Amino acid sequence: MAAVTALRSSCRAAGRLVCIHRVRSCSSIRFIKSKYVCVFDKSAFKFSHQQRLFRTSAVSHGQIVQFKLSDIGEGITEVTVKEWYIKEGDSVSQFDSICEVQSDKASVTITSRYDGIIRKLHYNLDEIAYVGKPLVDIEIDASKGVAPEEDVVETPPMSHEEHTHQEIKGHKTLATPAVRRLAMENNIKLSEVVGTGKDNRILKEDILNYLAKQTGAILPPSPKAEIIPPLPKSETVPAAPKDKAHKIPVPFSRPVVFSGKDKTEPITGFHKAMVKTMSAALKIPHFGYCDEIDLTQLVQLREELKPLAQVRGVKLSFMPFFIKAASLGLLQYPVLNASLDESCQNVTYKASHNIGVAMDTEQGLIVPNVKNVQVCSVFEIASELNRLQSLGSAGQLGTNDLTGGTFTLSNIGTIGGTYAKPVILPPEVAIGALGKIQVLPRFNGKGEVFKAQIMNVSWSADHRIIDGATMARFSNLWKSYLENPASMLLDLK
Repeated sequence: MAAVTALRSSCRAAGRLVCIHRVRSCSSIRFIKSKYVCVFDKSAFKFSHQQRLFRTSAVSHGQIVQFKLSDIGEGITEVTVKEWYIKEGDSVSQFDSICEVQSDKASVTITSRYDGIIRKLHYNLDEIAYVGKPLVDIEIDASKGVAPEEDVVETPPMSHEEHTHQEIKGHKTLATPAVRRLAMENNIKLSEVVGTGKDNRILKEDILNYLAKQTGAILPPSPKAEIIPPLPKSETVPAAPKDKAHKIPVPFSRPVVFSGKDKTEPITGFHKAMVKTMSAALKIPHFGYCDEIDLTQLVQLREELKPLAQVRGVKLSFMPFFIKAASLGLLQYPVLNASLDESCQNVTYKASHNIGVAMDTEQGLIVPNVKNVQVCSVFEIASELNRLQSLGSAGQLGTNDLTGGTFTLSNIGTIGGTYAKPVILPPEVAIGALGKIQVLPRFNGKGEVFKAQIMNVSWSADHRIIDGATMARFSNLWKSYLENPASMLLDLK
């Protein structure tokens, strides 16, 4: 009998030591250590306590999920990894930036879908990542019940989650939950909205104004858009145009490295998009038309309006006037704002004037477009151009900014040159190239010589549906608006 009692005591002690060891091995559940040690010391030990203990210990092991690159849209199947915002071993939360990828259409910031720890990066910088393939491996807490089938596809970039938590270069946009919900309900990407609040915080008015541009709706102006009285005459810029000093081109001071060997590089990013677009453009029979525009009055008007625009925080260039005049002309000649199907059997006349502007960036030639110009003022166009130029310089233009164009203007004059032969961007049917503004002598109606601000324009049109007379009439109307900018007031809406 004494032997049996001793055996029972030793077994009870061994069981107590094993259980204590199991509790100590899991640091995440230290708070129950003393509780269960106390329970084991009691004579009545319940099996439910033991089962509860071992189940909690198993949670300490994380589950590895493969975060795959989802379909970005626009038929994109591969992207280039441009920047990683995380490294192996880093902890991430939902909506934290994972990396920035660049397709042949736009740059996209991929955000995390899970809370966890990065265990593996599947690509190095500048490597090609494929849609549907693993991007990173993330160790998540298995207790959160993430089903394996949910790990197959990453949250699409255009889903509601990204719309409400869009990030640029790893920095979250500032907006209240109410504003984020408004953006989500209207399928608006926060990265494409210009914030007017403190620290560029996005306000409700910013969402409404952006929505008005997308839908063509006319909303009541926000309090910040009220008309500002003109500055005193002593502070205004002189109306007479000033002679610009002759500028001598300065060559780029880049170090020249001569290796004596040929170098082969793959075509990627926006250059790849240009290859596809220009190859398709060669199938279009181009019709060319050129003319010169006297911008003397427009130059004077812009100098008067520049201080007012600066007070509102907007840089006013000539391009907003060119874009608005083109939109007014497209209202009279809608065939220039159309598209032709592949079989050349149907013409679609576009209701919106989404006018593209060619931009030269470090990533290559990009053509973002200003949406719904037909319902925008010159000031609103200027504000949108400022936004597009800022995002374009940072390489952060979204797919929505770079797609959906219906008509294009290319201001080659900012670099130099007077004439160009622009190439149509399919599926559009017309494009204009603007030369530099030059001070040249011209004759007025009395035969007197005067100093004029002259700009040359070169048009290209799809000769399959646009004849020369239509292109010339449109150009003459556009020219009349710019040479007499006051006449635009009669047709502005």
